[in-house]
Amino acid sequence: MFSSLAPPGRGHTTRPIVTGTSVLGLKYAGGVMLAADTLASYGGMAKYKDCRRLVSIDDTVLIGAGGEFSDFQAIQQLLEANALESRCMSGLYHDEDNSSNNAKETWNYLRAVMYNRRNKMDPLWNDLVVAGLDERSKPFLGWVDKIGTTFSDNMVATGFGSYLAIPLLREKYRPNLDEGEARALLEDCMRILFYRDCRASNRIQIAKVEEESGEVLISDPYELETSWDAASFVSPVGDLDGDGGW
Repeated sequence: MFSSLAPPGRGHTTRPIVTGTSVLGLKYAGGVMLAADTLASYGGMAKYKDCRRLVSIDDTVLIGAGGEFSDFQAIQQLLEANALESRCMSGLYHDEDNSSNNAKETWNYLRAVMYNRRNKMDPLWNDLVVAGLDERSKPFLGWVDKIGTTFSDNMVATGFGSYLAIPLLREKYRPNLDEGEARALLEDCMRILFYRDCRASNRIQIAKVEEESGEVLISDPYELETSWDAASFVSPVGDLDGDGGW
């Protein structure tokens, strides 16, 4: 899709190498919540078990990313540099209370960054989820992909989650979900992804932005309880001799 037009000695991103998979996002009655696992795969090998793909920017915006992990690190550094510049310049141009970008502004900025890199045929190979509060201090949840396509919704997902988790979220979602219900729903979806996505892990993080305080909270990684007692996992396929594998 992206042919390299780089001069000799410089390579453009034409394929991801170390990648993370799904990030899920959901609005609930008290804010916005994200979930992601901590696995980064080197090709088909589950190599890095503690790559945390949910990060806070300036304690006001929550970013989750699937795709190339090094490109996500570059995006994180860019956003942190912008946040630092805003804080340093706030006293010169506007009130300190307005020195932080809200989630919607960050989402729009990332759209421009991703589209700009795509036009240079040097994309940042990520699908991003942006969560936080908008200019009216209401919960905001947006999605950006590597070519600069964006949308916002009550629920979003990247990677395999777009196919496996979104139908489950649509079935169970309602606007008045409380925090516990939202967390349980995201955990159920992450568990399904662990069963069905060979690049997923049951070691996950949950993060949230609270509407009342605007505070970003990211959990430490923890492991989901799983069960492999389903008949399709333990019985030979088609009643033939074997170990039950596919």
